[in-house]
Amino acid sequence: MWTFLSDLVRPSDTPYTILLIEADSAREPRRYQVTPRHMLWLCGTTLLAVSVLTATLVALTPVRQLIPGYGTETMERNAQLNAVRVAALQDTLNVQRQYIERLQHLLTGRTDTGLSTDDPAGAERPASSSASSARSNSEDNDWTLHQQPALTITQFGGSDSSRGSPTNAVADLPALPAPVPPPVETGYPTRGFEPRDEHYAVDIAVQEGTFVRTVGDGYVVLADWTQEGGYTVAVQHGDGYLSVYKHNERLMKRIGDYVRAQEVIAVTGNSGEITTGPHLHFELWHHGLAQDPRTLVAGW
Repeated sequence: MWTFLSDLVRPSDTPYTILLIEADSAREPRRYQVTPRHMLWLCGTTLLAVSVLTATLVALTPVRQLIPGYGTETMERNAQLNAVRVAALQDTLNVQRQYIERLQHLLTGRTDTGLSTDDPAGAERPASSSASSARSNSEDNDWTLHQQPALTITQFGGSDSSRGSPTNAVADLPALPAPVPPPVETGYPTRGFEPRDEHYAVDIAVQEGTFVRTVGDGYVVLADWTQEGGYTVAVQHGDGYLSVYKHNERLMKRIGDYVRAQEVIAVTGNSGEITTGPHLHFELWHHGLAQDPRTLVAGW
């Protein structure tokens, strides 16, 4: 058998006649004429085609996952990528937490940021009074405190001398005039001030791309993306007033910028998780308590 196969594949141009005779039949033998060189080329071409087809299947189909070591390398690469993403997410959450803490301090009239300037690690300062802290927490959790007219923070049984007076904290800023111009020139209200439902704002439906203007002079204390409010900017005014503008398409100012009344600070949009269409969510706070913007804004 091996001698027969070796004769068929040897490089020779001499033709061979092959007879196929059935052992249990009297049929006439079938004759085939072949050339060893042609047989060699046929076998080589067939082997090459099978190799190319196999390589293509391995490269373009999930069969490659069966190759030892291939799946492990892919998993390691994905694990490294996920680790980088988790680290980036953690950094983002830390920055968001710092912004939220700063905004909470401003809303409650505190002049410090909760971070020691002498401590490079930024350790939190201990609370000056446990009773004052408990009182502050109860105030934040009670929506009735924001019923109109909202009480000022000095009317809750005295003030904490270590925290300072809210008025003195922003004594260098001019107070908001009464009434103040609206933050957008066009649009119509779609939802009012509803503290019972924790909606401490007025929603103004407005076309995307409209300029958002600050209602008074002040400093930008927040200018960043938030999950619920999208692109949000907040401005600290004099006399303990803070204005907040949410769901913007683009922010025009950065934290620390000083802005004048009616200066453009953002462009309206539909960003954020809690939104049903293009609108401006406008909040107004006074010494940490929400105010109904319609009582202060002209034309509302």
